[in-house]
Amino acid sequence: MSTKHRLDKAYNTAKIIPFDDDSKFILFSDCHRGDNSFADDFAHNRDVYVNALTHYLEAGFSYCELGDGDELWETQKFDAIFQAHKDVYLLLKKFHDAKRLHMIWGNHDMVYKNPTYVKKNLSTYFDKETRGKVDLFPGIEYHESIRLEHKTTKQILFLTHGHQADWWNYIFWRWSRFLVRFLWKPLNLMGVSDPTSPAKNHKGLIKIEQRAKKWISENNNTFTITGHTHRPRFPQPGNIPFFNDGSCVHPRSITGLEIEKGTISLIKWHVSTNKEGILQITKTILEGPVNLNAYQ
Repeated sequence: MSTKHRLDKAYNTAKIIPFDDDSKFILFSDCHRGDNSFADDFAHNRDVYVNALTHYLEAGFSYCELGDGDELWETQKFDAIFQAHKDVYLLLKKFHDAKRLHMIWGNHDMVYKNPTYVKKNLSTYFDKETRGKVDLFPGIEYHESIRLEHKTTKQILFLTHGHQADWWNYIFWRWSRFLVRFLWKPLNLMGVSDPTSPAKNHKGLIKIEQRAKKWISENNNTFTITGHTHRPRFPQPGNIPFFNDGSCVHPRSITGLEIEKGTISLIKWHVSTNKEGILQITKTILEGPVNLNAYQ
């Protein structure tokens, strides 16, 4: 199965979400929410992430997570992740209750492609105070991809995790999970990087991006947004429209893409210091905003 076949399949089976210039989306990926252990890269940025999501919730944005939201390679059970970051999931629940939560599975949470697994693990959680089950994400669905389709211009924005261009982490994801869970996780303590991760393998990252760009070029320059590599990408109009929202596990910061008022921007939320020496969480626009129709 080639990159073309995998991306063609993801595109043709994508969930379709109509939008217009009044729509607002925030796109994050690669949160890798873990169990708050030494290997939980998300824990360092949790406060930044919660602050950002609170802003987007109150501002009326819809939240799209482009895969690898939960770290289910290093952590075997979702419940351990939920207990470590319960406040985060209760915040995501507010998006879900408002019908503004759209989830895509990646290679590290590829078990979510199984609706039975999703229903069993994400629909409810056990409340220790009431000693009973409480709704979490009832009826939630995970998808391999999403197509945002503009109601007026008919422009299509193709959203997927991006591991379709990474045969090892797509076809052999179970083997990769085994290696990460039982080999690379303990070796991380000694500073050994995981070679299965494109974020830590520059040559592999370049090849994945080249395969994705080739598919985009051969498919009428389809406006495509991915994650997976953790490297933010924001092409200028006239170039191949291959975007990447980065990740939520950068050192002391998270990156994402905002879609608002018919434009797209690459943003970063990070910890900064004001003139009084007080730490604060700040949003910085790294690229944009650029009109979406400039890429048609």
